[in-house]
Formats: sequence, structure tokens, C-alpha cells
Amino acid sequence: MAEKACIKRLQKEYRALCKEPVSHIVARPSPSDILEWHYVLEGSEGTPFSGGYYYGKIKFPQEYPYKPPGISMTTPNGRFMTQKKICLSMSDFHPESWNPMWSVSSILTGLLSFMMDTSPTTGSVNTTTVEKQRLAKSSMSFNCKNATFRKMFPEYVEKYNKQQLSEQVTSEQPASSETGQDKSPRSVLENNNLESTGEDMKRVEGLKDVRRNKKQGFPTWMMLLLFSIFGVVMALPLLQL
Repeated sequence: MAEKACIKRLQKEYRALCKEPVSHIVARPSPSDILEWHYVLEGSEGTPFSGGYYYGKIKFPQEYPYKPPGISMTTPNGRFMTQKKICLSMSDFHPESWNPMWSVSSILTGLLSFMMDTSPTTGSVNTTTVEKQRLAKSSMSFNCKNATFRKMFPEYVEKYNKQQLSEQVTSEQPASSETGQDKSPRSVLENNNLESTGEDMKRVEGLKDVRRNKKQGFPTWMMLLLFSIFGVVMALPLLQL
């Protein structure tokens, strides 16, 4: 069981983190064991880790703050091995350099800074910038599959779900526009003009047909009438004989 001084110190540090959060860092103790802390480091802008969320654990000894903790990272990141202790001057790899004045916030700030470096150490790996960027992009998806992460950091799970929904809506918008369902005022006006022009053309063609029929029908009955009159006139002299 942890010593009273250790528990008191960790409780004080947690209250300080809640009151004054540290940029790019979220950390909180396990509900069942105050000696086990869970953290999330957010990748800094302008680095290969930008957009990444890196989940890990800190395990404090019962003698904390007089002895350093062990630090590990769970999320694949391209800088440190996963599930392996990381060698830092503020970790249990170097108890001789440990300072009891250091806290959870200073430990994680140092870890985030060292993550941006390329110096080799125990527990580090060497990968390309492209690989780090790929892992950063898939980090949240990886984390949300972890039951402990979902329990400890529900706000990140909610953020990930909203992001997925937003991407789904965005991907569906081009598909709807390709089906020709353009409902902009300009397109509606153009469609109305085309329909009106088509109706006007039909009306003009109908009038032409009527006029054409009239022109063709007029000479026929007139010619029949003239022939009838001419026949009667020619027959009159014969009748007088």
C-alpha cells in the first residue's frame, strides 16, 4: 500500500492539473489505484506528430516523490516502443538524477519535449517522418479500441466519434452533387428559361401548321366553285337551242 505522503502528494498534483491544465497534456489517476496514472499527449503543430493523440501510463513507486516513476506509451507513435519503459532522466532508469520537486506535469512536459527529439535512448525506435505522420493520423482510431482509454478519456472518444461523423457527411456531399441535383437559384432559373423557350417554340410551330393548312385548303374549294360556274355558263347556249 502506498505511503500517506505519496498519496497526499499525488492527490495534490491531480488537483493542480485540474485547476491549471497543461497545454497538449491530459493526465489522471486510475480510479482503483492512485499509483497508476494514465495520460494523453497531443502532438504539437509543425511536427510529424501533429494531429496525433498518444496514450500511455505512469507507474509511481510507493516512495514517490523521493523515487522516480516508470513511464511507458501504449499508442504506436514512431518514436518510442509501445508497452516498454522509456529511458528519461525523470524516469526510474535514472534514479540518481531524480529531483523530488518534479511533478506529473513536469514529467509529461519533459516526455513530450523528448518525443520531438531524435536522440536515441532505451525504448526508442527510428522511423521516417512519413511513418510518424501515418501513425499520428491513425492514433485516435487505435486508442478508441482500448477499453481502458475509453473509460479514462471519454471526451476524446466523443471527439473522435464527431470527427468520424463529420468526415462521413463530407464524403457524401460530392456524391449527391454528381447525381445532378443542383438546386442553386441560378440552375433553377436556367431550367425555367429552357422550359419556357421550349413551350414558345411549340406554340410557334402550331401556328405555322394552322396557316399552312389554311393556305392549302383555300385554292381547292375555290377551284371547285369556279369550275361549277364555268360549266353552268357554257351549258346555257345549249339549253336555248
